[in-house]
Amino acid sequence: MEKPLTIPAKARFDAKIPKAQKDLFEYAASLGGFRTLTDFIINAVQEKANAIIHEHTVILASEKDREIFFNALVNPSGPNQKLRDAAERYKLFLQENK
Repeated sequence: MEKPLTIPAKARFDAKIPKAQKDLFEYAASLGGFRTLTDFIINAVQEKANAIIHEHTVILASEKDREIFFNALVNPSGPNQKLRDAAERYKLFLQENK
Protein backbone atom coordinates (compact mmCIF):
# COMPACT_ATOMS: atom_id res chain seq x y z
CA MET A 1 0.00 0.00 0.00
CA GLU A 2 1.41 3.38 -1.00
CA LYS A 3 1.77 6.15 1.53
CA PRO A 4 -0.46 9.12 0.76
CA LEU A 5 1.36 12.20 -0.51
CA THR A 6 1.88 14.63 2.35
CA ILE A 7 1.91 18.33 1.69
CA PRO A 8 4.09 20.35 4.05
CA ALA A 9 2.25 22.84 6.22
CA LYS A 10 2.55 26.45 5.11
CA ALA A 11 2.86 29.54 7.27
CA ARG A 12 2.65 33.18 6.35
CA PHE A 13 5.20 35.86 7.21
CA ASP A 14 4.47 39.54 6.60
CA ALA A 15 6.75 42.50 7.23
CA LYS A 16 6.43 46.22 6.66
CA ILE A 17 9.68 47.79 5.53
CA PRO A 18 10.67 51.19 4.16
CA LYS A 19 10.26 51.58 0.38
CA ALA A 20 13.99 52.22 -0.06
CA GLN A 21 14.77 48.92 1.63
CA LYS A 22 12.24 47.07 -0.55
CA ASP A 23 13.74 48.68 -3.66
CA LEU A 24 17.20 47.57 -2.54
CA PHE A 25 16.00 44.00 -1.97
CA GLU A 26 14.25 43.91 -5.35
CA TYR A 27 17.39 45.16 -7.07
CA ALA A 28 19.52 42.53 -5.34
CA ALA A 29 16.97 39.83 -6.19
CA SER A 30 17.06 40.78 -9.87
CA LEU A 31 20.87 40.85 -9.91
CA GLY A 32 20.93 37.47 -8.17
CA GLY A 33 18.64 35.92 -10.76
CA PHE A 34 15.81 35.21 -8.34
CA ARG A 35 12.38 34.78 -9.85
CA THR A 36 10.63 36.86 -7.18
CA LEU A 37 11.44 39.07 -4.23
CA THR A 38 9.91 36.40 -2.00
CA ASP A 39 12.30 33.76 -3.40
CA PHE A 40 15.23 36.08 -2.72
CA ILE A 41 14.15 36.89 0.84
CA ILE A 42 13.43 33.25 1.71
CA ASN A 43 16.82 32.22 0.30
CA ALA A 44 18.71 34.99 2.13
CA VAL A 45 16.95 34.37 5.45
CA GLN A 46 17.43 30.59 5.13
CA GLU A 47 21.18 31.03 4.50
CA LYS A 48 21.54 33.39 7.46
CA ALA A 49 19.52 31.12 9.76
CA ASN A 50 21.62 28.10 8.78
CA ALA A 51 24.85 30.05 9.37
CA ILE A 52 23.73 31.22 12.82
CA ILE A 53 22.59 27.73 13.83
CA HIS A 54 25.83 26.18 12.52
CA GLU A 55 27.97 28.72 14.39
CA HIS A 56 26.02 28.12 17.59
CA THR A 57 26.33 24.34 17.19
CA VAL A 58 30.09 24.58 16.58
CA ILE A 59 30.50 26.78 19.65
CA LEU A 60 28.54 24.35 21.80
CA ALA A 61 30.53 21.40 20.44
CA SER A 62 33.84 23.17 20.99
CA GLU A 63 32.85 24.14 24.54
CA LYS A 64 31.89 20.54 25.25
CA ASP A 65 35.16 19.28 23.72
CA ARG A 66 37.13 21.83 25.74
CA GLU A 67 35.39 20.69 28.92
CA ILE A 68 36.15 17.02 28.17
CA PHE A 69 39.79 17.82 27.32
CA PHE A 70 40.48 19.88 30.45
CA ASN A 71 38.67 17.36 32.62
CA ALA A 72 40.97 14.65 31.24
CA LEU A 73 44.01 16.81 32.07
CA VAL A 74 42.87 17.62 35.58
CA ASN A 75 41.53 14.14 36.36
CA PRO A 76 43.60 11.66 34.33
CA SER A 77 42.21 8.15 34.37
CA GLY A 78 45.54 6.38 33.86
CA PRO A 79 46.38 3.80 31.23
CA ASN A 80 43.84 1.11 30.43
CA GLN A 81 44.70 -2.58 30.13
CA LYS A 82 45.33 -2.43 26.37
CA LEU A 83 47.85 0.38 26.81
CA ARG A 84 49.60 -1.45 29.65
CA ASP A 85 49.78 -4.61 27.48
CA ALA A 86 51.19 -2.61 24.56
CA ALA A 87 53.84 -1.03 26.79
CA GLU A 88 54.84 -4.46 28.07
CA ARG A 89 55.12 -5.84 24.52
CA TYR A 90 57.24 -2.83 23.58
CA LYS A 91 59.60 -3.42 26.52
CA LEU A 92 59.96 -7.08 25.52
CA PHE A 93 60.61 -6.06 21.91
CA LEU A 94 63.37 -3.67 23.00
CA GLN A 95 64.98 -6.33 25.20
CA GLU A 96 64.90 -8.94 22.42
CA ASN A 97 66.37 -6.57 19.83
CA LYS A 98 69.38 -5.21 21.74
